[in-house]
Amino acid sequence: MLERVRGWSPFDGGAVLDDVAAVLDDVPPPEEDSAQLAERLSGHLARLVTIAVASEAEQDPTVAQLVLRARTLHADRLPCGRQEAMAHLRRLGWTANELHYRLTAIRCLKEAA
Repeated sequence: MLERVRGWSPFDGGAVLDDVAAVLDDVPPPEEDSAQLAERLSGHLARLVTIAVASEAEQDPTVAQLVLRARTLHADRLPCGRQEAMAHLRRLGWTANELHYRLTAIRCLKEAA
């Protein structure tokens, strides 16, 4: 338990938005960054889902739908082809962005600067 507390880091909405911007930008990220971005976005989704569940925000139909989508995407692996990988990264980014925005709108999160 103590090890988990020591390894804990606060939620960073700015980092979520930075990673979302990286995958939703007009210029796709370099192919060699895809796996790392997918891992980070998947981690952001997991934390956002945990926040939604802990705050009982799933009672909001939009949040419930986004949580379901986030769980599905979190379980999917990054596809091998460049086009398929970018499509997956964009789905991760859009879902993270929408869930972050919705949780902020219903005051489960503070707005990221």
